[in-house]
Amino acid sequence: MSTRLVNLVIDAARPEVLADFWAALLGWHVDVEQPGEVDVRAPESDGWDLDLVFVPVPEPKEVKNRIHLDLASSTLAHQATLVARALELGGRRVDVGQGAVPWVVLADPEGNEFCVLEPRERYADTGAVASILVDARAPEVLAAFWARITGWPVQAREDDVLVGLRAPSGRGPWLEFLRNDDVKRVKNRVHLDVAPPAGAGHAAAVREVIAAGAAPATLDDPELPWRVLTDPEGNEFCVLTPR
Repeated sequence: MSTRLVNLVIDAARPEVLADFWAALLGWHVDVEQPGEVDVRAPESDGWDLDLVFVPVPEPKEVKNRIHLDLASSTLAHQATLVARALELGGRRVDVGQGAVPWVVLADPEGNEFCVLEPRERYADTGAVASILVDARAPEVLAAFWARITGWPVQAREDDVLVGLRAPSGRGPWLEFLRNDDVKRVKNRVHLDVAPPAGAGHAAAVREVIAAGAAPATLDDPELPWRVLTDPEGNEFCVLTPR
């Protein structure tokens, strides 16, 4: 498969505000600011090799996101510092039914859930973001699809509950699929983008991704330069033009 992971995209009512929140919390920087989007980038030392992209949408957030970020911490004191910083920047604590757990569940200023994890050995070298976590009814099946279209191999399994992918470089966040039987009801406000390399054929890449198990999304617009598809569980994602 010729495509690779290039973006994590977050819908936002106020992209500039949300980008500033995440840049300040992660210690990253706003790299590109234009009418259609705001991009936040990590320093090279962090290991995150994607753009964090905020795009304007008119629709309000309705349900818990099916994709969220887990933030890494090195010590319990560091975890507490991250939580305090998030609250100071405009985040808030939320209850998604987590009960008594060692991680802290928060929401950003537009209600997007994220977790600040307690120290865990698996995430010791990920940089600021430990994991991009995706709810999945069938984690093995969904992980196999995303492994194929990103080139990230399976590197972790926890019974039949969680499957984790990691970039071949061994740097940056995990891409993890966690069992969750909730039914997807609305368009995801957080999605992934993949793209073929510069010089490759876009149409051929789209055909490859569809052959791997994707399907055209109902909101796909043939007038756009990219294609909007859905993965085997209906999560929207984009196949961008070669880059």
